[in-house]
Order: sequence, then structure tokens, then C-alpha cells
Amino acid sequence: MSQRTDLARESILAFKPTEGVRTHTAEKCGLEIFTAEVLSQAAAEKLSKPCGRYITVSSDEFSLESAPSQLYERAGVIAAEIRRLCPNAESALAVGLGNRFITPDSIGPLVADRLLATRHIKRLAKEIDTGGLGELSVMSPGVMGQTGFEAQELIKSAVRVASPDVVVVVDALACSDENNLGRTIQLCDTGISPGSGVENARAEISEKTLGVPVVAIGVPTVIDAGVLCERESLASMFVTPRGIDSLARRLSSLISLSVNLCFHISLTAEEIISLV
Repeated sequence: MSQRTDLARESILAFKPTEGVRTHTAEKCGLEIFTAEVLSQAAAEKLSKPCGRYITVSSDEFSLESAPSQLYERAGVIAAEIRRLCPNAESALAVGLGNRFITPDSIGPLVADRLLATRHIKRLAKEIDTGGLGELSVMSPGVMGQTGFEAQELIKSAVRVASPDVVVVVDALACSDENNLGRTIQLCDTGISPGSGVENARAEISEKTLGVPVVAIGVPTVIDAGVLCERESLASMFVTPRGIDSLARRLSSLISLSVNLCFHISLTAEEIISLV
């Protein structure tokens, strides 16, 4: 069966390109960090992934039930990886993609709920020293079935108003290996086509379409049932983990803390958690 995945690492492991891809693996704070650069158009076409950088952060257990110090360390590691993809950004528009009423698709909106928006403070509270705060604006545009708009259309409008240095989009992904469900966070600088992994692709959100750099952050929450069971008759169905409610809550908390730490460099993890 054909592989349906949003994860660059899965595509690289499946197709094993010998040219046009550079990879590196490291470990930090118990997290495996796999970095891949797709350098040539030929490799991009083989992998069905645009040229650019992909960072995959993996762990057997992303859990808020572990010690807070471990959560803070891991969020700091992911924040540093986000910063690698947008090293000079001083202002950002963070976008939580997806449908909050469908649990496997709720990662983006849940992350947006816990981000510390500061654009209004930087603009209006002149009497407050905000030098250590980044300029972060936040939106959760919902899905076309709820709003009648493509998410890309609403994001474009927000970009025109806020003029951010970078757009950070967060979304749920699909994978082809059950071992990656809820255990992997993918970061990339190539943007995203929401819904592409479940064959419901919406308008592309990328530097090409928005005019500003885009960093995409995603978590695989579903897998193609046909791939999982090796049965073509199940190809129209997707499977999600039994504990998806807890998984969505934990991972959205980790990702939101990572994004906050990336752009609010003067604040500690404890201070951010107390504010959101």
C-alpha cells in the first residue's frame, strides 16, 4: 500500500534517498532529535516533501505526570529547536490549526489557548518595561466547515495587520508507523497543507503563500487503518490512540510552553505557566 504520512522522517526511512538529503541524530534531555535537510528537488519529489529543514523530536513518553523539571527541560530543548528554524525573528504570529471539537484534531487550538499573547501589551502599555517579552500574537482560525473561510485566508489577513517576522503554525498530523503516534513532534520551515495526511488537503500555508517565513509544528495523532492492518478495504478509515484525550492535553501543554519559551526569552517556564 502507498505510504500516507506527514512525517519527513518516515518518508526518508521508507525511501532511503542516497542523494539530496542530509541527516543528523542527537540526544538531549532524554529526547531523540533527528534533523534532516532536503536539499534537491529530485529528493523532494521522491519523498513528497518540499526542500527545507525538518526536525523530529521523539520520546517514548511525553508526559506532564513526570517531574516538572523534566517538562521544563524538554520544553527548553524544543524551544531551542524552534529558534533554529527562525533565528532572527523578534515577532511572531502563532496559529493553532484544527477543530477543537474533534479530539485528534484539537492539538492546534489547545496550544493556542495556552500561548502568552503580547502584541497588544507591546503596542499599548508604554509605561511597562516589555523589553524581555517577544511580540507574540495568537489566533485559532477553526476549519472551513465552521467558518466558511480557508484557514490560509484568515491567516493572510492577520499577517497583513500584525506584520510578524515569522508565522508559527501548529497542527495534528498523520503517520504511517504506530510507534510515532503521540511520541513524535515534527518541526519544519517548509510550511504545511492542513489535512493533507488524511486526504483532505486545504490551502497551503507557507512562505510562498503568506510572504513571511513559516515554521510548522505537528504531532501525529492518527494513522491510516489500511496501512496499520495492511488491508486496502480500510484505506478510508483512520485510527487514533485510546488515550487521545490525555495525549492531546499533555502534548499541547508541552508545545505551548516551548513556543512561549522560544519567544519570551526573559521568562522562566514557571513564570509562563503562572501567566497562562
